[in-house]
Amino acid sequence: MRASQPGNLPLELNAFIGRSAELAELAAALGTGRLVTVTGIGGVGKSRLALRAAALNRPRDGAWLADLAPLRDADLIEYAVAEALGLTDHTTRPPRQVLREHLAERELLLVVDGFEHLVDACASLLCELLVHSPGLRVLAVGRRPLETGGERLLPLAPLPEADAAELFTDRATAALPRFALDDGNREDVLELCRRLDGIPLAVELAAGRLRTLSPAQLLSRLDDRFRLLTGARRDVPTRHQALRTAIGWSHELCTPTERLLWSRLSVFAGQFDLEAVEYVCAGDGLHADDTLDVLGELLAQSVVSREEGPAGVRYRMLETVRAYGGDWLEAAGEATRLRRRHRDWYMGLATWCELEWFSPRQPEVAALVETELPNLRAALEFCLTEPGEAHLGQYLAGSLWFYWVGCGRLPEGRHWLDRALELDGGHEDARLKALWVLGYVAVLQGDTVAALTALHECRDGAERAGSALAAAYAEHRIGCLALVTDDIPRAEELLRSALERYREIGELNSNVLMGQVELAMALAFRGELADAVELCEDVRRVCEDHGERWTLAYALYVLGYAAWTHGETERARELLAESLALDHRFHDLLGTVLSLELLALFTAAEGDPAEAAVLQGAASRIWPSVGLPLFGSGNFGGPHVVCEERAREALGDERYEECVRAGAGLGLDAAVARALRTGPGNEPARRLPRREGRGGDGLKQGELRPGQRA
Repeated sequence: MRASQPGNLPLELNAFIGRSAELAELAAALGTGRLVTVTGIGGVGKSRLALRAAALNRPRDGAWLADLAPLRDADLIEYAVAEALGLTDHTTRPPRQVLREHLAERELLLVVDGFEHLVDACASLLCELLVHSPGLRVLAVGRRPLETGGERLLPLAPLPEADAAELFTDRATAALPRFALDDGNREDVLELCRRLDGIPLAVELAAGRLRTLSPAQLLSRLDDRFRLLTGARRDVPTRHQALRTAIGWSHELCTPTERLLWSRLSVFAGQFDLEAVEYVCAGDGLHADDTLDVLGELLAQSVVSREEGPAGVRYRMLETVRAYGGDWLEAAGEATRLRRRHRDWYMGLATWCELEWFSPRQPEVAALVETELPNLRAALEFCLTEPGEAHLGQYLAGSLWFYWVGCGRLPEGRHWLDRALELDGGHEDARLKALWVLGYVAVLQGDTVAALTALHECRDGAERAGSALAAAYAEHRIGCLALVTDDIPRAEELLRSALERYREIGELNSNVLMGQVELAMALAFRGELADAVELCEDVRRVCEDHGERWTLAYALYVLGYAAWTHGETERARELLAESLALDHRFHDLLGTVLSLELLALFTAAEGDPAEAAVLQGAASRIWPSVGLPLFGSGNFGGPHVVCEERAREALGDERYEECVRAGAGLGLDAAVARALRTGPGNEPARRLPRREGRGGDGLKQGELRPGQRA
């Protein structure tokens, strides 16, 4: 698969064997139908076939994979699909609306895998998206149909004997490089593939055992397991029995400690790392020092797979294999205990990440939480459904504030915070933290009522409990709300008071520095630019000392505007370019769009009103995913209004609107690259001749002061 094409399909790591007829049938179905579902038993190769077909039949806007198998909460389907499409949205709009608007004019193929346990909710979402998105095609993959109108089914049968033998040989060679299919083993391999009914997962599991057993030994042991595990239930299809036999046989061939680890690994959702395995799974029959070796054996037997990504080496179990281990874990009576240990590990991970967010490891923390999101969701779900654990859910949802706010995940953060605060956790500190984080999220979403409700409850609760920390955070975020709603005197008063509270209790982190930047913005809006610069230069020094980059981006935004106002054009653009690059790296849509708006103003002042209009168009496409454009604030909106007026004056209404439409057609990556003037195809729009003494749009350098309204 070609990574350069749009989409998020994973690269193939080993050979794709057979299935030429099925690929042709799928291509034809996708050409005439908009919803195609590949069905079949677990392990028959549905996912692999669908991904290959999607890679070969990408529409204009790419092919995208949404894996729903790790989800347990139907309410999270919409978030998972949005995440798969790379969407970030800071507003209070329902996720379905965000998806509908994103897909409305696009031509793309959405692969939805592992939906069978959430079939009703998944069918509802897909039907709505298909109705409102004429360019959308869906390739669903599951063990049963969606049973919705317009669905075309492709039931997937096991591999023919020859293809199964080819698959066995390919995977056996990976496990044992000197293995070859020859006259001495051919009949055993063919018989083995027949007995496994040509089910790819079963064949691959068998091939993984060649490190220790010959094909003849595999066949003889498989005979024993067939007699043991088939025929117990007459209503179970033969192929289901064959798969269970294959997995059960592989399970029986494991040592007791390998079987124990297999069952315990089933508590993980998605990927996991070695440290998590050692903490969650060790003990009570599995010594911590032996965990690595036992995990290595499960890797060798293809029970667990190894992957590498931004967060390093990770491991994963196929959903069918994981579910089999989960059955054994339930039968052993260990499920609740292991889920609690799993929750404890990810609670610790979130706590560590919250602390390390204020460090040079900030980008690595963002990547780690992104990778661990399925497990963090599982931990949150456990806290919010297990009696007596609600307070830990409130703490965990609050501790992830930096991810919800700093990495473009406001809607999902709001989902978990709302759920957690509906419960009585009985622990005031955890509840207060969740409240101020909910208030922060709601402020950025433009939900003033919800923000005030949460923050006033937090402030009142902090006073009753004597929590100086919660009181400081509540006051800080109420001040932030005043800032974005143009109540500048109150914003300055509250932000100064909150910063003083932070100093008194010794609190220093990204939140505290952001409060300082917000105070600088309030001062700039009052015309006190020198004091604003002094505050942001101080933030810059602290950020450089601690390796902090997320808050630094906002300080650079203020400093860039100040430099432009003072006529330092080149320095202003450098500062804003660095701010935009940092915001985009963290997927912070608010910071990204604010920087785009200011760069549009700079561009107009430099004599290119057409390019300024393109950038304004790019920003206009982003704002609906952030909230109320420029918060509905005259202060934040002043540069936009002046830029638009000058660009319209220079270009005329028709040309201006044409440029805005061109900008609105840019994707987020393309818009950022254009603003940064990097990458092919990002040449600025044609400049108009300069007017004497002014930029091409008639805007004097520094003509607009902070807070000035046009």
